[in-house]
Amino acid sequence: MRAKNSATTGSAIAVADSPPHGPYTAASAARHGTRRGTLLASLGVVAFSLTFPSTVWGLESFGPWSLVAVRSVLAAVVAGSFLLALRVPLPERRHRGSLLVVAAGVVVGFPLLTTLALRTSTTSHAAVVVGLLPLTTAAFAAVRTGRRPSRTFWAAALAGAAVVLGFTLAQSGGTLSTGDLYLFGALLVCAAGYTEGGRLARVMPGWQVVGWALVMCLPLGLVGSAFALTAEPVRPSVQGFAGLLWVAAGSTFLGLWVWYRGMATIGIARASQLQLAQPLLTLVWSVLLLAEPLSPTAPVAAVAVLVCIAVTQRTGARR
Repeated sequence: MRAKNSATTGSAIAVADSPPHGPYTAASAARHGTRRGTLLASLGVVAFSLTFPSTVWGLESFGPWSLVAVRSVLAAVVAGSFLLALRVPLPERRHRGSLLVVAAGVVVGFPLLTTLALRTSTTSHAAVVVGLLPLTTAAFAAVRTGRRPSRTFWAAALAGAAVVLGFTLAQSGGTLSTGDLYLFGALLVCAAGYTEGGRLARVMPGWQVVGWALVMCLPLGLVGSAFALTAEPVRPSVQGFAGLLWVAAGSTFLGLWVWYRGMATIGIARASQLQLAQPLLTLVWSVLLLAEPLSPTAPVAAVAVLVCIAVTQRTGARR
C-alpha cells in the first residue's frame, strides 16, 4: 500500500511538474506578460497626460518653485509611507547612482523645467516635449543598454514623432515660445531618468524605484519648500490644490509606478513609443479642463499617431 501511494504521489508530482499545454505555455505566458506590461505603461501615459493641465491649475495657487518643491515633498511622503509600512530594505549601493539619475531627471528636472515653461506656454505647445520624448528615450536606451531596435521600429518612431511635432507646432502657429529652452531641457533630463528607471525596474519593483528616488529628494524638497513658500505668494483655490495633489500623487508617484513596471516588462524603447499618444491626450484634457480650443486636425493626427504606435508595438525592439 505504501509503495502504491508513493507511486501515486510520484505520478501526481510528475504530472504537476509537466507543462499542461506543452510548448505553447511559455508563449502564452509571454503574450500575457506583454499585454499586462502594455496596459501598465498605457496607464502611466494617461496619468502623465494630465500633468500639464494639472500644473496649470497648480500655478493658480502656487509659484513655479513652490509648486515643484511642495509636489516633491508630498510625493515623497506618500512613497516613504509605503516603503516604511512594507519594511522595504534600503537599495543596494550599486543601484544608488541610477536612482540619483532618476531623481534628478524625473523628480526634479522635468517637473521644474516644464512648470517654468508653462508660465508662458500653453499646454498644447508644451506637449511638444512629450511628443519628442519617446524618440529621445529610445535613443538614450539604445546608447545606455547597447541594444538596437529594428529599422522599421525607428522609421515608425520617427514618423510618429514628426506627426506629433508638426501637429503641436501647427497649434502654436509655427512659432517657438520663450519657454522652449525649458521644454527641450526637460526632454533630455526626463529621457535619461526614464532610461535609468526602466533598467532598475528589471531588478526591483517599479514602485520602489520611484519611491526611493522621491525619498532621496525629500531633504532638497523640504529646504526648497521653506524658501519658495516664503518668496512666492500662495493664492488658495480648489483648482490650485487639486492640481497640486494630482501632480504629486497621480503623475509623480502612481504614474511613475505603473510606467516603470510596464517598461520593465515590454522594454524601454517599446514602452516609450506609447507616449506618442500622450500629447493628444493632453490636448483632450486641455479642452475639458482648461477650455482650450481643439483644432479639427486633431482626429487626423490621432489616427496617424496610433498607426505609428501599432507599428512600433508589432515590430518591437530587441531587448
